[in-house]
Amino acid sequence: MNVIFESERILYVQPSFDLIPDYLEMVNDIEHVARFIGERREPYTEEEERRYMQSKLDQKATMFSMLGKGTRQFIGNIEFMNRKGDEAEWGIVMTYKMQDKGYGTEALKRSVEYGFGELGLRRIYLAVYADNPRAIHVYEKCGFQEYDRNDVDVFMETMKPDSSASVSV
Repeated sequence: MNVIFESERILYVQPSFDLIPDYLEMVNDIEHVARFIGERREPYTEEEERRYMQSKLDQKATMFSMLGKGTRQFIGNIEFMNRKGDEAEWGIVMTYKMQDKGYGTEALKRSVEYGFGELGLRRIYLAVYADNPRAIHVYEKCGFQEYDRNDVDVFMETMKPDSSASVSV
C-alpha cells in the first residue's frame, strides 16, 4: 500500500482494488453507513465497485483509504471532491465497526491540515444530512461552521487560518 500521509492512528493510502471487499462491506451496510452517504438502497456489486474505483483512479481523484496504523484494518475513505481553485468539498465514509472510536475526528483534523498544507486549499466545505447530529457535532468541534441549510442538508465550511495575522515572538 502506498502511504500518502498519516496521523496518530491512521495511515492514508491510495485506494486499491485489493480493498474492494472492504469497500463493498462498508457501502452495502444500508442501515449504518449507506443511508448517510446517498440515496441508493440496493447493494453494489463487485463489478460496480471496480468500475467506480477505476473511474476515481482515472480522474486522479484526491481520495484516500484509511487503515489502522498497527493493524492495517480498513477504517473507511476520505475524499476532496469538486476541487476548484483553492476550494474543495470534503467527504468521509467509515465502516460501522470503526465508528465511535475517534477515527472520524482524527481523520477530519488531519485531512484538513493536509488540504490546507499539501493541497494549497483555502476553503474546505461539506454537506451533511440534517438528521445526522453526531456528524454535525464532530464538524463543529473541528472548526467547521454552518453557512447554509435546507430541509435535508446542513452546509458547513472551514477556512485556512490567515497566516499574515500570526505574530512572531
